[in-house]
Amino acid sequence: MLASFLYKAIIRFAQFVILRLRADVDKEVEILVLRHQLAVLRRQVGKVRTEPADRAVLALLSRLLSRARWPTFFVTPATLLRWHRNAVRRKWSYPTRRGGRPPTAAEIRTLVLRLATENPCWGHRRIHGELLGLGYKLAASTVWLILKRAGIDPAPRRTGPTWNQFLSAQAKTMLACDFFTVDTVFLKRIYVLFFIEIASRRVHLAGLTTDPNGMWVTQQARNLLMDLDPYADRLRFLIRDRDTKFTAGFDNVFTSTGIKIIKIPPQAPRANAIAERWVGTARRECTDRMLIFGERHLRAVLTEYARHYNQHRPHRSLQQRPPRPHTRLIDIRQEWITRRKILGGLINEYSQVA
Repeated sequence: MLASFLYKAIIRFAQFVILRLRADVDKEVEILVLRHQLAVLRRQVGKVRTEPADRAVLALLSRLLSRARWPTFFVTPATLLRWHRNAVRRKWSYPTRRGGRPPTAAEIRTLVLRLATENPCWGHRRIHGELLGLGYKLAASTVWLILKRAGIDPAPRRTGPTWNQFLSAQAKTMLACDFFTVDTVFLKRIYVLFFIEIASRRVHLAGLTTDPNGMWVTQQARNLLMDLDPYADRLRFLIRDRDTKFTAGFDNVFTSTGIKIIKIPPQAPRANAIAERWVGTARRECTDRMLIFGERHLRAVLTEYARHYNQHRPHRSLQQRPPRPHTRLIDIRQEWITRRKILGGLINEYSQVA
């Protein structure tokens, strides 16, 4: 804008010098011509749009022209005066400083919300005291304002856990089990009994058989508890369906250790959704893509797949981490990443070079 104003001001000054050297008759004729052209333009243009540089030039020229001749301009005298006042105000204006208190640092807001989320029974006064102990100096009213803007209720209204917290806490004590079947190349059906931990999604293959009677299922339950020891002491619930293969002896193995049996409603597989989902995953990624020749072959295949599922396969419910990861990310350069083929290349695993 400044460059445009200077350019137009220089042009107008040069024109003024040239006019001073002209004869009076030429000036008067030219004035008449310009006045007539201006009258014609006024009839054709409804509203004239001017740029800031144009306004500055006209406001400057208005100071060199007598007030009686101001009607020559295509704007009103009030507009000219307003343009001049604005130009003066912009010249003598200084950068304004925003009033009020400075905003709270983002890290402090994040810490306040974290303390409120992790400690539902803490009010803004308790959080304020904790922040002072950590070395953050701010007013208690600031903590209250941060909580209010984040939509967090006062402590008495949020003392109870959320559904997500409640279900996550309960999932750590829950175990689910189910059967699924695999048909071999010779059309022989094999039954697979498995258990899955609800919280970690870790899978335990209990056994495979072509004749899953009550005694066999009960023995697999005993073997599982021995394998889970001492983790079995933290389990409180076992979810299963109403299959007749789960006999009273099977239930007694778990109830004797303080684990309560929860039977899902009849014909309601969604009530055991975690186990059903693993069955679908195992079928899509493994058994439906291979030809199984027998029980021994199936045991080897599922053992390898269960190891891959527990130690490497990412899970969305676990923030894309496997149930029991055996590697950690060190370097993201591709030349340090190797591929390991699982089940003859049916599944690939990628890991960092040691």
